[in-house]
Amino acid sequence: MKNRKNIYFVSDVHLGAPSLKDNHEREKKFVRWLDKVSQNASKIFLMGDIFDYWFEYKKVVPRGHIRVLGKLAEITDSGIPVHFFTGNHDIWIFDYLPSEIGLIVHHDPETFNLLGKKFFLAHGDGLDPGDKGYIILKKIFKSRVLQWLYARLHPNFAVTVAQKWSKNSRLGKKDYADSFDATSEGMFQYASSVLEKEHFDYFVFGHRHRLVNIPISERSRFVLLGDWIKTFSYGVFDGTDFELKIFIDE
Repeated sequence: MKNRKNIYFVSDVHLGAPSLKDNHEREKKFVRWLDKVSQNASKIFLMGDIFDYWFEYKKVVPRGHIRVLGKLAEITDSGIPVHFFTGNHDIWIFDYLPSEIGLIVHHDPETFNLLGKKFFLAHGDGLDPGDKGYIILKKIFKSRVLQWLYARLHPNFAVTVAQKWSKNSRLGKKDYADSFDATSEGMFQYASSVLEKEHFDYFVFGHRHRLVNIPISERSRFVLLGDWIKTFSYGVFDGTDFELKIFIDE
């Protein structure tokens, strides 16, 4: 472990998305990425929406993703911490991934000191104060009463409903060529407000499916990690620099 230094970040893989036709290929590619980065990783951060849908019944977990789950278990068994931030698509992760796979699950933004730098980490959903509709929806999804009621549904019916909901998303239709001003984003404004109270060297988010690594102040940077639908991107921090990279199969 003494040669392990790099810290890796990845977001928005959306494994099993019904609106996408290449789920098995993307899963296998993601496993190859995990296998590669685990060779020199000191920590790995999965920054939300790794799964397009996840709900744990007491005795049932969602079908599929076995290659990724097996690889993650192998990585945590080797002693590498893997942190998992829930996103808006996999918000209903409870005990299975921590107890069976060994992941460290975070449901809210968290701060870390990593290799001497201060990081503010979150998936990013619900941080835009202007997105009042989604903020209300997220509170509903986090309701213990709603979760209990949803768990009473038969999995075949519940998963079908969730997949129909997901098919209405723009995952396969996103236009990555259109203009994008990160500084006008609600998450950027949120990070700026946090920075007024406390210094952080890096704000790292997913959610927006964009690649961004820009200054937010003289000593802080704002990072969006992209996705694993079109860009196959990830972030790596070596203690000096934070870089966004594209995974290229060898």
